[in-house]
Amino acid sequence: MTLYKAPLDDQRFALFDVLGAEAVLTGLEGGDGHTRDLLDAVLEEAGKLAEQVLAPTNWPGDQEGCHFDKDTHTVTTPKGFKEAFKAFAEGGWAGLTMPEAYGGQALPAVLGTATTELFQSGNLSWSLYPLLSEGACHAMELHGEEWQRELFMSRIVAGDWTGTMCLTEPQAGSDLGLLKTRAEPAGKGLHDATTYRITGTKIFISAGEHDLAENIVHLVLARLPDAPAGSRGISMFIVPKFKVNADGSLGERNNAYAGAIEHKMGIKGSATCVMNFDEAEGYLIGQPHKGLMAMFTMMNAARLSVGVQGLALSERALQNSLNYARERLQSRALSGAKFPDKPADNLLVQPDVRRMLLTQRAFVEGSRLLVLYNALQVDVEARAKDEATRQKASELVAFLIPISKALVTELSIECTKEALQIYGGHGYIGENGMEQFARDARITTLYEGTTGIQAADLLGRKILQLQGAGFRHFLEEISAFCQQHSADESLRAMIGPLAVYTKQWGELTMKLAGRIQANPEELGAAANDYLYYSGYITLAYLWAKSVAAADRSSQPEAFKQAKRDTAAFYFARILPRCLMHQAGIEAGVATLPQIA
Repeated sequence: MTLYKAPLDDQRFALFDVLGAEAVLTGLEGGDGHTRDLLDAVLEEAGKLAEQVLAPTNWPGDQEGCHFDKDTHTVTTPKGFKEAFKAFAEGGWAGLTMPEAYGGQALPAVLGTATTELFQSGNLSWSLYPLLSEGACHAMELHGEEWQRELFMSRIVAGDWTGTMCLTEPQAGSDLGLLKTRAEPAGKGLHDATTYRITGTKIFISAGEHDLAENIVHLVLARLPDAPAGSRGISMFIVPKFKVNADGSLGERNNAYAGAIEHKMGIKGSATCVMNFDEAEGYLIGQPHKGLMAMFTMMNAARLSVGVQGLALSERALQNSLNYARERLQSRALSGAKFPDKPADNLLVQPDVRRMLLTQRAFVEGSRLLVLYNALQVDVEARAKDEATRQKASELVAFLIPISKALVTELSIECTKEALQIYGGHGYIGENGMEQFARDARITTLYEGTTGIQAADLLGRKILQLQGAGFRHFLEEISAFCQQHSADESLRAMIGPLAVYTKQWGELTMKLAGRIQANPEELGAAANDYLYYSGYITLAYLWAKSVAAADRSSQPEAFKQAKRDTAAFYFARILPRCLMHQAGIEAGVATLPQIA
């Protein structure tokens, strides 16, 4: 069984020393009480839940998996999952960031992101059950009617029910314009609202069926009879597992059943369901034919959370591979024995092992800063006191979401691979846990939009369609940082390269935009390299900020020196990867010939 210790010191450093979260949050509307003391207390409790309740269920849950009864269409989750969910609900975690009007605590999104990391490190498969509920609540909060929020959302916030997102169909994956699920009006129902009969099949539905809560609220994309073709004809519907009475009590079973669960490479404790809707009773959420708007509300929150999943797995893989490298005695240092009183030196004396560990550390701690920075901008977007600040934050969030999702999850593939490599053959053995992290990490690059989709979103929509609004804000922020610290001795080796790369980033983007205007195929040819190129510079900026923050932090000197050392490693060995990706961008679509 693997070890896990909640990385609270690094979270605090990221939040308070680097990002100045306390000053930001207490300056927002309703943020007077969002002090460091409060955030610290919540993180402490989340760490205990992750370490003591969730982490022990991780490997056993992977071994057991979920059990599907085809006769009753029910799913039994692995041993310990139900008890963990009860502890989660009783602790008020389901409503941590939700509005107080519906039973939530209205705490900042950035705190939700930090606690979610801890829960996902504890047990990623388990964490997917409450994760989908968060997206469903956001959709109802922004697009639902008041009676829907009071009746459905408040029960999810209380942890009594859970939610899902039912989007994908066998013939309609990323192209939702192809979906066929239909919705037929069927008279009046609750609160004199029109009821609909929902019929169709959805696949890859996380938490579509389980035994953790008494009801499951599915948010389902479907077409009304008069729907126009394509994505403009999609509506969203609330379809509960059990029908709900006006007083919130449960009625009869709805015709929404799991037809099967998928047998997957990883996240085996999470029930990934085929869901069949056979004239199931549902209620329209939002306006007719405007379901994509509500869907993107869920998707943006989910994409950031999936980025956090990549970080969570990388953190746990790093902790265990570092511990293994300290304890494993294997051969001698190249320059002679470092522990002559022992039969061999530990793995840490090997430069290549240190390279793998420093790569993981650079990506883990840099990724943590990235997702927390992104989440903090979500708070500013929602609650800043002036419109201009909210608009700027909104544009930054839009720009950073695809980087936070795609880059961090792709780096989790590299981190878990390096962790397994440090273990050698022992990493390939299930009981040591590394192979599970490698398997679990793979899905994070796929669901909620593959890396290719995120790359196309970054370059095609956030840079070209939105004219790079968030990108310009970010470049200005980096440039201002470089100017502010141009004379700082501790940052001398970083500010120069960072300023150069930032300038080149802007120039390369302008050239690429011109090429795409001349030939749209250039977008697809460059998008993946452009995402990595952008991501590595983003992490370089955040690492430089870490060194600047370390100089004034009250953290122990060893902690601060580790930040400086890791930042130096990143600038020397990771940031130059940008040159490779620049070459790929400049090679163009001509180097990607048609394949017969």
